[in-house]
Amino acid sequence: MATDKGVAVPPLWPVEARLAALLPDLLVFRKPRGSEHELATAQGVLLGVHVTGFTALMDRFSLSCKSEHDMDTLAHIFSYYISDIVEHVLCFGGDILNITGNVLLALWTVEQNQLSDIITLVAKCSLEIQEKFGIYHTREGQDLQLKIGLSAGRISQVIVGDEQRQYLLVTGRDVDGVQLAQRLAQANEIVLSWNCWKLCEQYMFEVEIMREDEAVKLRDMRIIDPFDFDEHFYKCLDNLPRYRTSAGKLFCPLLYPCPKFQRLIFHMAGDILFVFLLSDTLRTALELDPDSALEQTLRKHIMKNLLKKIDEGQPVEYISEFRTVTMVLVSLEFHKTAWMLHLCHLIQEAALYISTVIEKGGGQLSRIFMSETGCMFLCVFGLPGDKKPDECAHALESSFSIFSFCWENLTETKLVSISITSGPVFCGMVGAVARHEYTVIGPKVSLVARMITAYPGLVSCDEVTYLRSMLPAYDFKKLPEKMMKNISNPGKMYEYLGHRRCIMFGKRHLARVRNKNHSLLDREKELEAFRMAQQGSLHQKKGQAVLYEGEKGYGKSQLLAEINFLAQKEGHRVLPLKLKEADSKQCFYAIQTLMAIFFEIDMCPAYYRQERLHKQLHGMVEEPLHCLFNDLFFVKFPLSFKVSHMDDLTRQKKVKACFFQVLQKAMRETPLIFLIDEAQYMDAASWEFLGTLLSSVPIIMVMTLTPTFTLCGWAQHFLQSPQAIFVPISKLATTSLLRMACWELGVVSIPQELQIYLLRRCFGNPLYCEVLCQDLLSKNILLFHDLQKEEDEENSKWETLSANAMKSTMYSISPASSEDQELYVCTVKDDVNLDTVLLPPLLKEIAVNQLDQLSPGEQLLVKCAAVIGHSFHIDLLQHLLPGWGKNKLLQVLRALVDINVLRWCSKSQDLPAEPILMPSSIEIIEQTKEERKSDAGCPLRLQEELSLPQTEVLEFGVPLLQEAAWELWPKAQQTALHLECAWFLRDLACRCGSCHGGDFVPFHRFAICSTKSSSGTSRFCSYKDTGSILTQVITDKLQLPSPQEEEFLDQVNRKLAQTSPEKDMLTTKPCHCKEVLKLVLSPLTQHCLVIGENTCAFYYLLEAAAASLDLSDNYMAFLYLRKASSLLGQPSAFSFFKKHKVKISQFEEATFCCLRSEVCFNMGQITLAKKLARQALRLLKRNFPWTWFGVIFQTFLEKCWRSCSLSQPPDNRSENKKKLAILQQQVQCLSLLWQLYNLEATASSRRFAYLATLMQENSAKESASEAQVVSAYVALSQFSQNMGDKEKWLHCEQMAIQKNSLCWFSREGLLATAQLMQALAYTKLCLGHLDFSIRLGFQAREICRHLKKPALENLVLSVLFRSAFLKKKFDLCVHVLESQWALIAQGHDVLGLACFYSACLDLLLYGKGWLCRPFGECLHFIQHYEHSCILNSQSNVMLGVHSSLAMWFAQDSQWKLFEHHFSKARQLVKRTNASLFGSHGFVRFLECHVLMLQKMPEGVFAHTPSETSHQTLKDLSEWPMSRRIKMKKKFKNVYVKTNKNHLKGP
Repeated sequence: MATDKGVAVPPLWPVEARLAALLPDLLVFRKPRGSEHELATAQGVLLGVHVTGFTALMDRFSLSCKSEHDMDTLAHIFSYYISDIVEHVLCFGGDILNITGNVLLALWTVEQNQLSDIITLVAKCSLEIQEKFGIYHTREGQDLQLKIGLSAGRISQVIVGDEQRQYLLVTGRDVDGVQLAQRLAQANEIVLSWNCWKLCEQYMFEVEIMREDEAVKLRDMRIIDPFDFDEHFYKCLDNLPRYRTSAGKLFCPLLYPCPKFQRLIFHMAGDILFVFLLSDTLRTALELDPDSALEQTLRKHIMKNLLKKIDEGQPVEYISEFRTVTMVLVSLEFHKTAWMLHLCHLIQEAALYISTVIEKGGGQLSRIFMSETGCMFLCVFGLPGDKKPDECAHALESSFSIFSFCWENLTETKLVSISITSGPVFCGMVGAVARHEYTVIGPKVSLVARMITAYPGLVSCDEVTYLRSMLPAYDFKKLPEKMMKNISNPGKMYEYLGHRRCIMFGKRHLARVRNKNHSLLDREKELEAFRMAQQGSLHQKKGQAVLYEGEKGYGKSQLLAEINFLAQKEGHRVLPLKLKEADSKQCFYAIQTLMAIFFEIDMCPAYYRQERLHKQLHGMVEEPLHCLFNDLFFVKFPLSFKVSHMDDLTRQKKVKACFFQVLQKAMRETPLIFLIDEAQYMDAASWEFLGTLLSSVPIIMVMTLTPTFTLCGWAQHFLQSPQAIFVPISKLATTSLLRMACWELGVVSIPQELQIYLLRRCFGNPLYCEVLCQDLLSKNILLFHDLQKEEDEENSKWETLSANAMKSTMYSISPASSEDQELYVCTVKDDVNLDTVLLPPLLKEIAVNQLDQLSPGEQLLVKCAAVIGHSFHIDLLQHLLPGWGKNKLLQVLRALVDINVLRWCSKSQDLPAEPILMPSSIEIIEQTKEERKSDAGCPLRLQEELSLPQTEVLEFGVPLLQEAAWELWPKAQQTALHLECAWFLRDLACRCGSCHGGDFVPFHRFAICSTKSSSGTSRFCSYKDTGSILTQVITDKLQLPSPQEEEFLDQVNRKLAQTSPEKDMLTTKPCHCKEVLKLVLSPLTQHCLVIGENTCAFYYLLEAAAASLDLSDNYMAFLYLRKASSLLGQPSAFSFFKKHKVKISQFEEATFCCLRSEVCFNMGQITLAKKLARQALRLLKRNFPWTWFGVIFQTFLEKCWRSCSLSQPPDNRSENKKKLAILQQQVQCLSLLWQLYNLEATASSRRFAYLATLMQENSAKESASEAQVVSAYVALSQFSQNMGDKEKWLHCEQMAIQKNSLCWFSREGLLATAQLMQALAYTKLCLGHLDFSIRLGFQAREICRHLKKPALENLVLSVLFRSAFLKKKFDLCVHVLESQWALIAQGHDVLGLACFYSACLDLLLYGKGWLCRPFGECLHFIQHYEHSCILNSQSNVMLGVHSSLAMWFAQDSQWKLFEHHFSKARQLVKRTNASLFGSHGFVRFLECHVLMLQKMPEGVFAHTPSETSHQTLKDLSEWPMSRRIKMKKKFKNVYVKTNKNHLKGP
């Protein structure tokens, strides 16, 4: 079989060729006739191929839960199978008449004297088809087999339809004969009709006579001489004038290579090899000269929506879709005595009526085909471009209209049967390149055909259609269950009886029930409008109407439920009513139902209704007038003489007058409120009555409307009334929507990826949020964790970190104050990719309805943009749109932006005006995809510049549209488009131009492959055993320093010496790596995952995680690494059993461990972070010791290495990039380790931290990177500072300054400069040089802002605050805190917020009235997050926080609260060090002690003995001497000078 099965038409085909490929030669070469409906006859041979087992295969798929995936597989199997058969028939000169369901019908048209020769040719074709394609084994275990029938003789053809749409019918006795032969054949058999057997050369066939059925079973051909068939084949060619002789000519493939886009079929006939070119050359119909008349004729035979796409120039492979449709199959059986010509006229009449009715309802008559007993019409609602909201209701109503017309007007009709089904199907092209058809495939297609025979003479529908139609139940009748061939579970069936007059008025109800547990979100303004109407009705004694208008799902029904509750609570009588579309067709229905509710007869039994109504009317309406309500309320009061003399108009007026009278009297007793949901479905008579009622009775009416509907004249008049208030309902705010999601899921917080998932799909629509949350719960893709349950940090694992990450983030809703209530957070399962979670059917239907309102060109653009992602660049979009120029693209984009389908990315997203992605002027040596397929060895050298300016990045502006459009693509085409996106983006996956390119994981691509390359470049991801396409990319983006940055560094050094920095010191362009992550790396990982390139996906996930950490977005880095973990699979308990699902290099595994270690460190998982960092070092061949003896020995070796390394020349970075990559990762791991051990105050941890700094320094020197050396010296300086070693501390700083003077002006060097300046600012703070510290801090902050390093900037601001605070520049303190809040508030950084609130507490305590945040907000934050694993790991910060809180409560004499926080601070003291926050916390703790001695009354502690001055001094003397020495050294110049008054207390 062929391997390339996509129906891909060459892009240069003219329109005539594309039309001809969809139609048979019988139609293309048909001679013009005087009358299109004239019956024409010809002699020919018919071949019918029936694919058995296909219905059974569809039934297997219909029983599974993965309908979308199964539908794709089903369509692929059928297209793959049928295309080979089509091509084989074309090679033998056949004309494919149609492909209907699983049946193919082909025709050979010849003269009568040539029939016997052509029968032999067709028999040979049939035998080869059975031999090659007779059995197709599927993975599902259901084999596909063929049944073939042959017939020959006179064939009649006729065209039915009108000037707009026409259909070709082939009919006659021999057409029935081929169907009969096909039906008599068993699997893998060929049966000839009796007429065909009589006309053939019988001596050439081995057959079995089927005398009872008057048919012949063909077994084989008797060809004695092997050359006989060759001569016969050439003889037949002369009788087939439209057969391309080039398609079957002999040639040697070695001498005549096959052109591109063509395939070969080899056919042996004796000793001769026939080579068939399978391309457009198989049909002369595809090479006709342009002919406008022919084109107009052919266009009439193709559906309108398909014509629009062909005119748009859309490729064939872009046309196919998966969507939910409603199918109507009309079967007409005629009396056998009817003449053929008369039957053709009947079919013509039926076709015209069916086409008109179906198109009016939004569907299309897809095709007409003849059966043995009559004719069938297949109609489809919901094809691309035709989707309507109520297609099932339209299909049922249209079917009943057709059913009535056929019975009443088609005289020769014996039986009319109509079946309707709804469900997902494949809508697209099936067949070969030269001949294909647009068809629908799916289980529901088989079901609709089976229902015709199971329920004859009825309009039957399946349960899905019944439920989706939303029509009244009394319009249907349940049918008995029947067995259907190859359908195991057809489901419930119903007969549609037509829309009958309602035999009962409606009942009181609303669409939604008020939620007792949750209040209404963001609807205060709407409720206020209702309260104003209440007051107006009460005080002015006039009717008031409030009309709420909003899109579907905006919460209108929920709002009415809330108003219903509030009104009943205040003692009002409420009459609620929910209308449906069908109600608008019944005159006075709304008032009839409202008054039935008013009289309380809507819920009572029918036998009691009249008595109940009589009691209600007694005293309000005269007795003789009661019979006026007989027809209205289905009662039987005696007809009075007075009423009998009234005409219909008078009776109607009298009924309305009685209603006014009754309602006026009722309003005097109790205020009355009408609640009408979906008021756009109200009939005109009811609108008229309500308008009059509003002006005469002080009643309150509350209605909801949907803006897309056109209201009648009386409704417009009602809206213009001065007593009517129109209130538009807006979408929910982001915070409210997330709160609603938490309520729906039963949690207090949801993860960030789930927030993005909901916000992008909901756009503030509460219905969408509710349905999506319920869908997530039903699919079981969320995990729930008890918030109060303490996690064991020592036993934590990477696989269980999601819960800890969630517990350490901001809550979407505030936890309840009740301690007994269980609080939960949720996380997404590790193996779930939310980007590929399919939409619920309800929401997908809504989005597809919106998509089909667009033009074909706009639809195609949206579908291609959906593949790229939520945000996309127009260059990539144009890359996916073949044949689209820039002008056409911009024109369509502007149209979509004007209707808010798309929107340009706003400036709030920090998109720059200049290009942000510029790996320009880079030579890329690669093979194009076409050359790889044809194994051509010539490389193509490309040189290109790619950029993404601000005005060329767009995003979707309509909810659900991107997800729904993405789901419409068939899997094969979806994969192809994702592959195109990946190829486009791969060369942009590097740091931005401001950072001079390079990988986010330094030298990543060079570390995972060989460094030898003739072109001086290196491949990345080049694993031979993966067969990857994307892994064969060659590039040379090096992270090299730039000499032109030396001038800036000299300026920085001079400013440091002069201590007077100037403004605008930074001259380079700002960093745009954030945009690279958003627009390139993140989509690239998604594209690779979808196409199954897991090795490349892992590579880009590491890059994305490194970029996120570089941008201080720890949570997103955690998400990327979690995806990478799921690619590798679950780890084994035994290391020797560990085998990853994706092959990765040892360097990538080490990088994976290193990145996870950094993420764990930021999440407070210290033990796990140490473990992963050690594991990474082991993989990098740089072991870190576990024991104290190993530490001593390794320290000795590192010191020796330092003295020995001076004589060794530094490595050349350009010669050994792989080694540089390893050294960079070693430095990163060692930097993490010393920081991890520095968090602990034990002597053992200090030894480990010291060793880590030594190893970091040595690795940095070995890498010959001055920036790395500077960072190593800064780390060693900070460690020495924490240990109180002032001499070494200052020496390391001097060395760092000295090395920094040699740094190249690169991003890496600039970052090292910023770290050094931050360290110097802190040094000056400790030494008491506060002014100099402030100046250094501001200069360091400017560099951090330029580099977009928020974590480092936050640390710089903390130093700035301390310096300004000690300097008593409280206005500057507030300014710094405001800058810090703007930096950390959006990122939900818990640690940053803790530092911020700690500073706010200092300002509250000593700021002399200056305020940044109120105390209650600070306390609220600490109470909620004090158990966070992140804050638990930061003893230094929390010591200051709890000490400051204790100070505050002591000032207010709240000694119990003071005790609570002071005791927590006491527990943290021994775990802190002499860092910035540790020193601050220690001083605050000392102040608490002093304040306690001065002011605390005796015996205030309930659980601890009261402390005396002697006891406190004793505690102070017992603290470690080293701690007091370090504190003394650091603060003797600061707090003695600037903070003397602080210790005196408030």
